[in-house]
Amino acid sequence: MNVIVTTTINEPTVATEKFCELTESLIDWEFLIIGDTKTPHGSYRELEARFPRVQYLDPEEQEALFPQLSATIGWRTIQRRNIGFVYAFACGAEVIATIDDDNVPYDHWGRDIKVGQEVCYECYECTGSDYFDPLSVTKDNHLWHRGYPIEHLQVRHQLVSHGRKSKLCLVQANLWDGDPDIDAIARLTHKPLVRYDDIVGPYGSTQVAPFNSQNTFLHRKVLPYYAVLPHVGRMDDIWGAYILQHYFPDAVIYDVATVYQDRNKQDLVTNLENELLGYRKTLSFLQAGEDFQRILPANSQAFWRCYRSLYQDNNMPGVVQRHRESSGR
Repeated sequence: MNVIVTTTINEPTVATEKFCELTESLIDWEFLIIGDTKTPHGSYRELEARFPRVQYLDPEEQEALFPQLSATIGWRTIQRRNIGFVYAFACGAEVIATIDDDNVPYDHWGRDIKVGQEVCYECYECTGSDYFDPLSVTKDNHLWHRGYPIEHLQVRHQLVSHGRKSKLCLVQANLWDGDPDIDAIARLTHKPLVRYDDIVGPYGSTQVAPFNSQNTFLHRKVLPYYAVLPHVGRMDDIWGAYILQHYFPDAVIYDVATVYQDRNKQDLVTNLENELLGYRKTLSFLQAGEDFQRILPANSQAFWRCYRSLYQDNNMPGVVQRHRESSGR
């Protein structure tokens, strides 16, 4: 079993409806939607009724299942997605796809998943930095991925290709056409709409690189070491990606765009403000190694300890299974 996880406060979007429909043709996939206090719960109960492999967790269910984690995350935040990760893990999901509700999937979404396999990929190295920007090898390389350390922007194009190599893929970060997930400065200055049609297959690096939580596939083996961190602004999924790579180096590949991002309305200056922590602290975070927790704000440190402890709780699968049985799942 594989599980798609998302969080939403909106009425079902075009993307949400399309992912629901995909569960009918992708029989190995279920779709788990995590609600928030502002979410129109009735609309998602209707989706549950229409699609047998769609499940919605409302706030009351989340608090009943994971009271400590719920309290540590707080409400009205995309970081509620961590509830979905823990729930999917406890249900035995082999691959977890984390998606956003403004990313409309193409028809081929989910049909070429390489997670858990030995993968042949085009291997790049940034010779001017210890860190690889996955957008630096695309035709739109004037843009850069959100969360790439800004101190290294000027050298990110100093690249060499080492040709085809192989690695065990534990994270597959697929790209996104449309209004892409780039750094706030790049979005404000360029306001791009892109098509990553120059990418023909998997690529990556042996170096650490950012990936996000909007069209990414994770093997269950790495999930206890990954979270969308609360209380760190828009570094939430990026710093989570860096933590994962600390424990699982050289486990990430990037691949073709399988969604079109029709971005929800956002204030670009607010996005910039929410990335300031990353501009100040990302390089220190990357260099901290085992000591990464000292860079986190205190409330995020508390979250990380709580999140990790859940995976060590032998009662968690039983609690989730009883919930699924009581809800007819």
